[in-house]
Amino acid sequence: MSATDKPLVGIVLVSHSAAVAAAVAELAKGLTGGSAQVPVAPAGGAPDGGLGTSSDLIAAAAREVDQGAGVAVLADLGSAVLTVKALIADDELPSGARLVDAPFLEGAVAAVVTSSAGADLDAVAAAAAEAYDFRKL
Repeated sequence: MSATDKPLVGIVLVSHSAAVAAAVAELAKGLTGGSAQVPVAPAGGAPDGGLGTSSDLIAAAAREVDQGAGVAVLADLGSAVLTVKALIADDELPSGARLVDAPFLEGAVAAVVTSSAGADLDAVAAAAAEAYDFRKL
């Protein structure tokens, strides 16, 4: 980001699988059409590479994507959600980090695309949450 660029909302994708988190991040970033470099970081799996969640990986990912415009955190399953909630409660994530209640894949795409347009954290979180309403029929 250059000094004249507006900071974008960062996105952290927390999954029990490092491969899933990385793949969803790649897909979501790819769908922005290259219009902006949205800071997106996967935080998947346990520290040993196995399935699970890691508060250290999540906190590091949040710090990595924080540009000062807020950080939207999306999580895949229950214990990932609980880990993020604990990190927020203990002030271990950047100021302005928010757990977003959204479907993991569709919400991630909506969040990244909305952030790429320069939207604020409230709009990014709302777009991700609205992904619950995406109909396929």
